[in-house]
Amino acid sequence: MPQPKVKLVVTGDDFGYCERRNQGIVDCFRAGGISNVSLLVNAVSAEHAAELAKRNHIPIGLHANLSEGLPVSQDLKGSTLLNKDGFFHGKMGFREVLQSGQLKISEVEAELRAQVNRFCELVGHMPYHMDGHQHVHILPEVREVFAQVLSDFGITYTRVPIEPGLKFCTFLPPHLRDFNAQVEKDALESIVVFHRHGIRWPDVYLGLSTMGKNMSVSNLKRALGFTLEASLEDSVSSPLIQSNDAVTDSYRPVTAELMVHPGYPSQPHQGGCGEGPDDFSQSADRLHELNTLRDPLVLNYYKQQGIHLCTFKDF
Repeated sequence: MPQPKVKLVVTGDDFGYCERRNQGIVDCFRAGGISNVSLLVNAVSAEHAAELAKRNHIPIGLHANLSEGLPVSQDLKGSTLLNKDGFFHGKMGFREVLQSGQLKISEVEAELRAQVNRFCELVGHMPYHMDGHQHVHILPEVREVFAQVLSDFGITYTRVPIEPGLKFCTFLPPHLRDFNAQVEKDALESIVVFHRHGIRWPDVYLGLSTMGKNMSVSNLKRALGFTLEASLEDSVSSPLIQSNDAVTDSYRPVTAELMVHPGYPSQPHQGGCGEGPDDFSQSADRLHELNTLRDPLVLNYYKQQGIHLCTFKDF
């Protein structure tokens, strides 16, 4: 059997958000559209998701959440992590509180540790990888305690969202381009921190430019083209390769992660992390991603191009 050019982890984020999202993610896995999931342990259907993962032998990691819903830790009453109603501050609200200097990083660390422990209770083993919901794990100060927690628990892999070619994706709306640019800046600054703690990540990250309605067969091929280009270059000198995976004197396929959000859309008042489902989860974009990822044109493209879907354990 020929060596693959690319070992690709396709990660379905937000597993646990609601039972409909969970079932859509499982259906996508069964169809070969994803190879891995990332679990929100504070979501209302986390237990349901964990049982589905066990039943279907789905590789699973932790989607650490500091921005949406209720905390896992029981020791955060009156915490700087929470608003007056006891919920996390939200995607942008968390960033604003962090930037204001009002966030206690010790409380961030306590919540991250509580989420790892909750994951182990639900799933029965340590996460194979750990990333951040809405990319909170790469934010200033947060990335330091995040890396320390991974190191302490022996979790090897994370996500560094630096997507090749993203700056040329002019089809994205201005507000999304601005947010993505900040995500990449934070990710770049996280590299030295993750290196220092011995944390690893795939060579290439994809997913910011292929979310929701922007996911199509042609756009996935465009994005995946960067992994194929990287496979033709020296894995030491290639500017696309961001990880610290050791290079051997034998051929090594390029490793990559594609972040996706498939599922059957949430129903109003069903799901979420304690505050109900957001517009993102209720959007028809979730079903669009599910159908695109399991499209035979995409699955055949993987085979034709030597792209092998795998898990973080396979790296």
